[in-house]
Amino acid sequence: MEKQTLPNSTLILVFGILSILGCCCYGIFGIVFGIVALVLAKKATELYTENPELYEGYNNVKTGKILAIIGLILSGISIISTIISFIVFGTLDPQELQGIMEQYQ
Repeated sequence: MEKQTLPNSTLILVFGILSILGCCCYGIFGIVFGIVALVLAKKATELYTENPELYEGYNNVKTGKILAIIGLILSGISIISTIISFIVFGTLDPQELQGIMEQYQ
């Protein structure tokens, strides 16, 4: 019997890559793509574990899952650093901020 490609295996890989790239957009897109990739990977893993001899492309699922986890971590760090920078620099008076920037030039 011919093996079938695991459903959404390529899509999981693409979403894993996009989750890493999405961390540069304040982390929002990275979190969205990472969560979608993990949900799809969970469904594909369950399908593969029921009948591993029927499907191929499980390596894409594993790689996409790892990339999604990395993307989620990077996106979380990006969001936290953005929030911290808004707290620190958002509470400063504009003249104080200009003085700080002049010190570093």
